[in-house]
Amino acid sequence: MVWKRGGLVAEVRSQPYSRVALLHLDETQPVVLQGPAAVIWELIDGHRSEQDIFSELEETFDDELGEMQAQAELFLASLEARRLIEPAAAVSAA
Repeated sequence: MVWKRGGLVAEVRSQPYSRVALLHLDETQPVVLQGPAAVIWELIDGHRSEQDIFSELEETFDDELGEMQAQAELFLASLEARRLIEPAAAVSAA
């Protein structure tokens, strides 16, 4: 699965990008991400697959694939449930 950021999401980043506040424009409460959650948000670009994201997390946090992947899957599901991310359109081969 490839994810992209939702079109109705406002974001504010702290310097040096250690925290990100997100707000779906139909909601009233923002979501604040930090640590691995903020890193995952930065990796969601509409081009990276979930596996690409998991691999980068493994490298960044020097963690074996497994526990972090399971947590990242749950986190991505929660972002989708809050409409902060959505599936990216399939990329067709040229």
